[in-house]
Amino acid sequence: MSGVLKVIQERRSVRTSYDPGKPIRGQDLESIVEAAQWAPTPHNMQNFEIIVVDDKAKLREIGGIKSPVSKTFVRENYPQLSFSREELLRKKVGILGTYFPVAWRDPKRFDELLRDEGRSTLDDTIDGSPTVLIVVYDSRKRAPASEGDFLGILGLGCVMENMWLEAQSLKIGFQVMSVFGGEKVARDVKRALGVPACLKIAYAIRLGYPVRPSNKYLRVRRDAEWIVHHNSYGNKGLV
Repeated sequence: MSGVLKVIQERRSVRTSYDPGKPIRGQDLESIVEAAQWAPTPHNMQNFEIIVVDDKAKLREIGGIKSPVSKTFVRENYPQLSFSREELLRKKVGILGTYFPVAWRDPKRFDELLRDEGRSTLDDTIDGSPTVLIVVYDSRKRAPASEGDFLGILGLGCVMENMWLEAQSLKIGFQVMSVFGGEKVARDVKRALGVPACLKIAYAIRLGYPVRPSNKYLRVRRDAEWIVHHNSYGNKGLV
């Protein structure tokens, strides 16, 4: 197994609390940003910018922004969950429901959760991270012949993956925070950071070191025989 493949296989979301008193070293942050610089983007557009937030006062400011739970997310999240290791191992897709609060895994409690949606803030998601990266892009620009800028969005995904793999190689906790891209949250974050109106938030990332060892959770992938077709569709497998 190559070193790159090993890092890919070890990559994971570190969802636990991070130590706010243990900052990311400058040279490590530079390496993560350099990984983003070298991400493939359509037509080499490089249509992204990264806002690094590590000032404690600024982190407190954006942490205080309300982040209501998305009703759509909660309801569409449920079918993707498995409720035992055995079920997840059998499905080989999705995630364990135990990663989420009880109210997110029980349809009978969805309404209870949504009634409390106004209580959440971004600080609940940032959870002690000493550094937050916010990736923005100019939605007025798009890849040639790419309606809806599908290729451009793929490029933003490559930026994310490059940074993630570099952080993994440096043993730095990494978690994508998609809540920053929600319309209301994005508006408030952009106002707090002075982001021009023409730019959109693609996603944010929390970096840091767990306050306690992070439990390794079950990760599953479909077998190659499930996803590969050799020379013609339906001819499953690599050979």
